[in-house]
Amino acid sequence: MKATEFDKQFEAGEDITTSLELSKARRPEQESKRVNIDFPVWVVQRVDKEARRLGVSRQALLKIWVAERIEAGAQ
Repeated sequence: MKATEFDKQFEAGEDITTSLELSKARRPEQESKRVNIDFPVWVVQRVDKEARRLGVSRQALLKIWVAERIEAGAQ
Protein backbone atom coordinates (compact mmCIF):
# COMPACT_ATOMS: atom_id res chain seq x y z
CA MET A 1 0.00 0.00 0.00
CA LYS A 2 1.27 3.46 -0.84
CA ALA A 3 1.63 6.07 1.85
CA THR A 4 -1.03 8.27 0.28
CA GLU A 5 -3.60 5.44 0.44
CA PHE A 6 -2.60 4.66 4.02
CA ASP A 7 -3.03 8.34 4.93
CA LYS A 8 -6.47 8.46 3.29
CA GLN A 9 -7.63 5.40 5.23
CA PHE A 10 -6.31 6.83 8.48
CA GLU A 11 -7.89 10.24 7.93
CA ALA A 12 -11.20 8.57 7.04
CA GLY A 13 -11.13 6.81 10.42
CA GLU A 14 -10.77 3.36 8.89
CA ASP A 15 -9.00 0.52 10.71
CA ILE A 16 -5.39 0.65 9.54
CA THR A 17 -4.00 -1.86 12.01
CA THR A 18 -4.12 -4.65 9.44
CA SER A 19 -1.63 -2.63 7.39
CA LEU A 20 0.83 -2.31 10.24
CA GLU A 21 3.48 -4.76 11.35
CA LEU A 22 3.07 -4.19 15.08
CA SER A 23 5.68 -6.76 16.08
CA LYS A 24 8.34 -4.32 14.85
CA ALA A 25 6.78 -1.21 16.39
CA ARG A 26 8.87 0.81 18.82
CA ARG A 27 8.70 4.15 20.56
CA PRO A 28 11.79 6.23 19.77
CA GLU A 29 13.50 7.67 22.83
CA GLN A 30 11.05 5.75 25.06
CA GLU A 31 13.02 2.52 25.32
CA SER A 32 14.16 1.66 28.83
CA LYS A 33 17.67 1.14 30.09
CA ARG A 34 18.26 -0.17 33.58
CA VAL A 35 20.59 1.80 35.85
CA ASN A 36 21.67 1.15 39.43
CA ILE A 37 22.17 3.98 41.88
CA ASP A 38 23.35 3.64 45.47
CA PHE A 39 21.73 6.08 47.93
CA PRO A 40 22.31 6.53 51.63
CA VAL A 41 19.67 4.76 53.73
CA TRP A 42 18.16 8.06 54.91
CA VAL A 43 17.53 9.11 51.28
CA VAL A 44 15.77 5.84 50.50
CA GLN A 45 13.65 6.20 53.63
CA ARG A 46 12.61 9.74 52.67
CA VAL A 47 11.86 8.69 49.08
CA ASP A 48 9.79 5.76 50.33
CA LYS A 49 7.86 8.03 52.70
CA GLU A 50 7.05 10.47 49.89
CA ALA A 51 6.14 7.63 47.51
CA ARG A 52 3.70 6.21 50.09
CA ARG A 53 2.21 9.66 50.62
CA LEU A 54 1.61 10.02 46.89
CA GLY A 55 0.51 6.42 46.43
CA VAL A 56 3.17 5.54 43.87
CA SER A 57 6.17 3.22 43.82
CA ARG A 58 9.69 4.34 44.69
CA GLN A 59 10.72 3.73 41.09
CA ALA A 60 7.84 5.78 39.68
CA LEU A 61 8.60 8.68 42.00
CA LEU A 62 12.30 8.71 41.13
CA LYS A 63 11.50 8.58 37.40
CA ILE A 64 9.16 11.55 37.76
CA TRP A 65 11.66 13.56 39.81
CA VAL A 66 14.55 12.92 37.42
CA ALA A 67 12.42 13.73 34.36
CA GLU A 68 11.16 16.95 35.98
CA ARG A 69 14.69 18.02 36.82
CA ILE A 70 15.91 17.36 33.28
CA GLU A 71 12.99 19.31 31.81
CA ALA A 72 13.59 22.23 34.19
CA GLY A 73 17.25 22.34 33.20
CA ALA A 74 16.39 22.34 29.49
CA GLN A 75 14.41 25.57 29.76
